[in-house]
This record gives sequence, structure tokens and C-alpha cells, in this order.
Amino acid sequence: MLSIERYQQILAELEKEKIIKVSALSKQLGVTEKTIRIDLETLESRGLLTRIHGGAMLVESEERLLPIEERQSSQNEIKQAIARRAVQLISPGETILMDGGSTTVEIAKQLGDKDVTVITNDLNIAHVLQAKPKVQLLVPGGERIADSSSLFGTQATEFLQKLHVNRVFFGATGVSVEQGLSVFTSLHADWKKQIVECADTVTLVADSSKFGKVALIQFADIAQVDVIVTDDRLDKTFHQKLKGKNIQVLLAKK
Repeated sequence: MLSIERYQQILAELEKEKIIKVSALSKQLGVTEKTIRIDLETLESRGLLTRIHGGAMLVESEERLLPIEERQSSQNEIKQAIARRAVQLISPGETILMDGGSTTVEIAKQLGDKDVTVITNDLNIAHVLQAKPKVQLLVPGGERIADSSSLFGTQATEFLQKLHVNRVFFGATGVSVEQGLSVFTSLHADWKKQIVECADTVTLVADSSKFGKVALIQFADIAQVDVIVTDDRLDKTFHQKLKGKNIQVLLAKK
């Protein structure tokens, strides 16, 4: 088993149990306790957990990247404000690719009656847009993985290889100037890596809590982003660094 696969399973177990033991993980993953301790050290260095005697526990921080359910349901007003600002970038007649995520779902809700084509692999976004008669909706084929609302698979990948759009809207779990954009799972990383290659304008939508954070897997360099839409709590130093990379940064207010 690759180390990145162990990291994902360790974090999944931590998300479920809140506290995990080295001995139990060693048996579950079929590796030595020494290997698990090294894995926990690596994950702690990235701010993803806190080591304790004999194991690890969730990071005690309001800005932690986990748990995922809490992260997706929080800061709704901020996400709505980001979505309102992002919708202003869309012109009638454009073809847009929308990645799955809580903020992109808000963009779909606020799209109004604009005459656009939207391509998405996310069932939640598709459900919102099917009620908007002026939106031409395209959903590539694929399979729903676990409890995700997004579709993945060979059919979706082949569809992307032939695709070119005016703009892509997508999110990230971690946004770092030095270490780029990152997520937790290889499946999402592979998809996002492909979609940033499909668009004339690459637009990241992410609340300010994601900046300065690094998840497990990098899928893009920060230089691949053309526009970032975030909220006005973004750290001023980080803002200046992004401007230094010639990235347009739009700050939304609640």
C-alpha cells in the first residue's frame, strides 16, 4: 500500500472515530507500528491531526480541515457571498464547467436566468440547474463513488479530454502559494487536475479559511489559476502574494 493510500485511510478512520490507536491502525493497514507512527508524524506536520500517547486525535481548532461534514455545512453566508461575486463574472452565451462543492452549488443557485451552457459532474448542481430553463445542462457519464454527489469514471475522463470551455469554477481543500492547490483524495485530485486544463479562464472559489492550508494531494500550481473569488477576511499578506503571481483576486463581502 502506498503511503498516500495509508494517509487517506488514517484520516477516514480519524474522521469516524475521533481518536485512533497506533496498534489498531497497524493491524488494519497491515504495516508495522513504526510505519504508522511515521505516518502520524507526517500528518501532524501538515496540521491534519494531533498525536497523543499511543495514537492520534482530531486537531482542536476552529479552522481545521476536518471533519469534512462540518467543513461543508459551515460558513454558509460567506459561501453565498462568494457565489454572488462569482456569478458576476459570467456572461450570457458562455460555456462553463462547474466542479462539485458547496460553493459551486451556491453559484448554481444564484445563476438566475442567464443563457449559458453548464457542464458538471455533480448531481447536486445538476438538480439545481435542471429547474432553470435558459441553462443548457450537460452531465458527463460516470459512477457515484461512496456518498459523494459527483460522478467519476472512464466515461467522464474521456469526455474531459475532448472538452474546452470559457470558464471553470472549482474549489480546493487547501490553497498555498508555495505548495499549490490540494485535496484529500486521489480521485478528486485527478479530476481537478484535468478540469483546470479545459478552460480559457480558471476560477478558484474558496473561502479564506482554506488559504495557507495544505491537504494531502496537490493537483495544481497556484500559477495555473487566473481568478480567485474569496471573502474579505483573506490575510493581506496572502493577498499581496497572489497579486504578485498576476492572479486577479476578488473579495466578497457578506
